[in-house]
Amino acid sequence: MQNPFSQLSELKKMRDQAMRIQRELQAEEVEIEKNGVKIKISGDQKIQNLETNGRGDNDIKEAVNEAIKKSQEVAAKKLSQMQGGLSGLLGGGS
Repeated sequence: MQNPFSQLSELKKMRDQAMRIQRELQAEEVEIEKNGVKIKISGDQKIQNLETNGRGDNDIKEAVNEAIKKSQEVAAKKLSQMQGGLSGLLGGGS
């Protein structure tokens, strides 16, 4: 039988690593300009700036950020179902 404390330690390491990667992604930026549209987006998929024909458009930026957030929530839910959530990772469940 595996020591449950070692499993918790592994989970903490994974969580710490995920948080570090998330911070690194937040610091990354990608800027694209195409057909009169200029977009700056962070590595964690949040639009920082959106301009169309030289004009900023916060309404579009906020709507796109909300759509990205919702799609990430859907993806996370599907992944947790596939992986059995944390109970599967910890050897729990049925």
